[in-house]
Amino acid sequence: MIENVGFIGLGIMGQPMAGHLLKAGYRLWVYDVVEALLAKAVSNGATAAASPKEAAQNAEVVISMLPDSPIVEAVALGRDGVIESMPGGSIFVDMSTTSIITTQKIADALKERGIAMLDAPVSGGDVGAIEANLTIMAGGPSEAFDRVRPLFQKMGKNVTHVGGTGAGQVAKACNQIVVALTIEAVAEALVFAKKNGADPAKIREAMLGGFAHSRVLELHGQRMIDHNFEPGGKVRLHKKDTEIALSVAKEIGVFLPGASMVGQIWNSLTAMGGLDWDHSAIVKVIELLSQTEV
Repeated sequence: MIENVGFIGLGIMGQPMAGHLLKAGYRLWVYDVVEALLAKAVSNGATAAASPKEAAQNAEVVISMLPDSPIVEAVALGRDGVIESMPGGSIFVDMSTTSIITTQKIADALKERGIAMLDAPVSGGDVGAIEANLTIMAGGPSEAFDRVRPLFQKMGKNVTHVGGTGAGQVAKACNQIVVALTIEAVAEALVFAKKNGADPAKIREAMLGGFAHSRVLELHGQRMIDHNFEPGGKVRLHKKDTEIALSVAKEIGVFLPGASMVGQIWNSLTAMGGLDWDHSAIVKVIELLSQTEV
């Protein structure tokens, strides 16, 4: 039974996820480059570590929740990384969204030292992290998944072992394609409603009762109406996720016209200074080009 956990990355998603594990009684050693985030976790009962290596040295399982592939690789394999202190038989769980190539590189290096790896990215945004109802898509050895499942169940509701190493990242890429296109579709619909003289709020309410209902329409549709783009899921992260999917699609020969189009919208939002806006800010590009504000 797992008792000791290292947790690296205490941002919008990681902080509440770590909090759920603390409340469940796990002993956590935590690390983040932002001192204020580290202090907040310590105030909730975690023990601060000075490096990923230190966060991992007492842990049976180490979880990372980080912004991108280079950071995850540095935390796992770099100087003072977890590979320097994790014992054989332990498990590294990367819950970030990274490239499949990075996942495989880390898994191979850890395997040489007798350490298993799960790639277990999540969906559900900051609300899902806070409410502990994330969707968790895990790839890697089934034995490691079975050991870590109780931890996953403290952070999420829909926990699925989707296959071998890298399968979790494939599942997340699929998820991000659907979410991006759905956000864009909701933005189009609400701008279309306003341009036609209808009340977008009432149109959204009507659609919530029909086949167009989705979590995106429910949460992000309201964000668009309120013009509240305080980040839950940042544009910079969804842009990165879309670029990962498009890069893999190019390598394997898959036609992704919708994802390619949304990729250009992310670029437009970047030009507007919106990298740190919530990804529902897609509506701002549709509004600008339609000369209509929801």
